Amino acid sequence: MGPLDLKNWHRSAFQSAGSLGVMAIIAVGADHAGYVLKERLAAELRDLGHEVLDLGAYSTDRVDYPDYGAAVGHAVSGGDADLGVCVCGSGIGIAMAANKVPGVRAATVHDATSARLTRQHNDANVLCLGERLTGPEVASEALRAWLEAEFEGGRHAGRVAKLSDLDGWAES
Repeated sequence: MGPLDLKNWHRSAFQSAGSLGVMAIIAVGADHAGYVLKERLAAELRDLGHEVLDLGAYSTDRVDYPDYGAAVGHAVSGGDADLGVCVCGSGIGIAMAANKVPGVRAATVHDATSARLTRQHNDANVLCLGERLTGPEVASEALRAWLEAEFEGGRHAGRVAKLSDLDGWAES
């Protein structure tokens, strides 16, 4: 799949508003163990007015989570999506894969509070959930809390900048 033809105003409008009130392009990806929850969350995102870039998997047939975490990470870091949502069995492996992509701040969450804090304090741009660990209602609450939250900046800005500095650390 090549880069999508996006309008820059669309991305900057979401980033400045940082809430559900503005439509965003959200990449979603999951392995076989997260497929059912990914489909549910993608439908919810569409119902909220967001455009969904579904990067797979497209069934419960066995696949490898690194492929889908990386695909979502590249969509976000490359500007094809404003944000990303990843799902695997635990939410951990797919987050590890997404975080290998420079510019990605993927966070595994288990409830609305952890989801909200990942945006407010860590400016997470990829939300990761575990279908085997998080029920569908809690996952929906977490998704909404994450989308509604805004990065607080302030004392957190320097810490997030340090995370960005780590993207090029291995090359130094």
